[in-house]
Amino acid sequence: MSGHSKWSTIRHQKAIDDAKKGASFTKIAKKIHVAVKKGGSGDPNANPYLRTALDEARAVNMPGENVKRAIDKAVGAAGGEGSVEIVYEAYGHGGVGILITAVTDNRNRTAGEINAILNRYEAKLGGPGSVSYMRNLNPLPTISLSEEDENKVGALLSALEDNDDVVEVWSNLV
Repeated sequence: MSGHSKWSTIRHQKAIDDAKKGASFTKIAKKIHVAVKKGGSGDPNANPYLRTALDEARAVNMPGENVKRAIDKAVGAAGGEGSVEIVYEAYGHGGVGILITAVTDNRNRTAGEINAILNRYEAKLGGPGSVSYMRNLNPLPTISLSEEDENKVGALLSALEDNDDVVEVWSNLV
């Protein structure tokens, strides 16, 4: 439909690319925030978690100003004390254990969003410790599912990862 105007074609693709880039920057900024809180320092030389998060930021070409803003917010210089890390434990189809790590400034909103996603895919929230113990077991208990259940769990995991507040999703599905 662009006719002779090249910009008409380019702007649609640019909008899609910019949206993807913005979403990845948001996720990395939240990872940086968690890393600073976990490591206790805004200095990458003293904080290995932050160093790893900064490597991820470099991998997606995140601007240095955005990185600095995320570190400042986590340290508290920009009033970022409101964000907290929350871990949800859930069970999907066939008893697949799912750990969902989120960083949010509003616990109630995030809990509602995660619960809505879980309900949409017929999954249930578990109690504290119901799934997290599996992550440390060696060998990892794995679950074999039918192809249909595997597709449902895969769709659930990708829906959870698409949520803005979710930083990491782990499951014992192999």
